[in-house]
Amino acid sequence: MGHPVGKVAALAGITVRTLHHYDEIGLLSPSGRTAAGYRSYADDDLDRLQRILFYRELGFPLETIATLVDDPGTDAEAHLKRQRELLVARIGELGRMVAAVDRVMEARAMGSALTPEEKFEVFGGFREPDGYAEEAARRWAHTPEWRGAATPSKEDLAAGEAARKDWVARLGAVLDAGAAPDSPEAGELAEAHREMLSRVMGECSYETQRRIGVLYTTEPAQLEFLVRADEQRPGVGAFVRDAIEANAARREE
Repeated sequence: MGHPVGKVAALAGITVRTLHHYDEIGLLSPSGRTAAGYRSYADDDLDRLQRILFYRELGFPLETIATLVDDPGTDAEAHLKRQRELLVARIGELGRMVAAVDRVMEARAMGSALTPEEKFEVFGGFREPDGYAEEAARRWAHTPEWRGAATPSKEDLAAGEAARKDWVARLGAVLDAGAAPDSPEAGELAEAHREMLSRVMGECSYETQRRIGVLYTTEPAQLEFLVRADEQRPGVGAFVRDAIEANAARREE
């Protein structure tokens, strides 16, 4: 006997629209339909949904999840073993993240962090979004770049802001010239961008730079850290992301 889409959504803690989307992209299509034409899910469909949600919770994109759950060489038990290994690894990451957040809190308690007035002065009026420091710790604390980074001084941040402004001016010139993201000029910008990140994070790998580049197209707050709102133009985030990707691919050949 099949399970109606509303019941499946309630059991899984997701929306009916999510199930519809999974069906549309071929990730999870129900095995049957009711007499009225509504989606009906079999027990095997629910098993597949469980695997999908496990992988989604672990941070895998849907395209990767589709490859994982459709792997003919992986049975249900193998999926569970893989997910357990990933969860154990996640526990380790979370432990390192907690330690990193503790370091941030300690630095703030000792007065190492800038005051709001100092941030306003250093960044020319730009302020990080509320909760950004905590979100940055959550997102990056497990990386070697974060763990190796030192708390910057006011002077360090002022120098970094000057470098950022110079970089944005160079970006504008490259865009005005009509250069492509895979051009030598854009590649030089991408390398300069990685150097700026390295001053803050310690040595910045191309993989980490790629991940940050993607955020420039998905999270406006991330792009605004690099290119302020009044400095932006249409498509600038995608150009920077693509320049980073093209340069990293060239350097890693």
